[in-house]
Amino acid sequence: MEQLVLKAAKRTETGKAAAKKIRESGKIPAVVYNHKGESTMLTVDEAEFTKVWKQATATTLICLDVEGTKYQAFIKDTEYDIISNKNLHVDFHAVDDDQKIRRVMKIQTTGTPIGVREGGFLLTTGATIKLECTPKNLPVRIVADIDSLKIGDSFKIKDLNLSKEIKVLSDPETIIVSVRA
Repeated sequence: MEQLVLKAAKRTETGKAAAKKIRESGKIPAVVYNHKGESTMLTVDEAEFTKVWKQATATTLICLDVEGTKYQAFIKDTEYDIISNKNLHVDFHAVDDDQKIRRVMKIQTTGTPIGVREGGFLLTTGATIKLECTPKNLPVRIVADIDSLKIGDSFKIKDLNLSKEIKVLSDPETIIVSVRA
């Protein structure tokens, strides 16, 4: 997947009146927090952000271009107005490329197990996985291919095909799905 790029500009005005003026000009007030917890106030174009926001997941790294300074960042939080169908504010979390981060991710499944096609029942646990890796190695999503499961089989965290750069912090024996008779 191609990296998403979002242009931003620094801002100095704060408060409700300033935020309202920014929104009226077609922009969104934003804040970027670095890995030390320091913040920088920004504005981003509302249309550009919405385009990026609709494509991004919680683990998608975005290239945030702040007046020529580039940050690798995650969308940490957004304030969304359901009435106007617009984002009102966004928080970014800029990360250090070499510093390892920890994330808890949902595990998605794909396929229809052989055992289900033979009359078995698929039991899902809704398991999540805790990972530690550098931001560039963080997967966008984790998918377990369960096509080959027969009746009595189970798919565990240790059966996931993950990169060597990703350290799994969850119990490898945790069952993700199983097929019962």
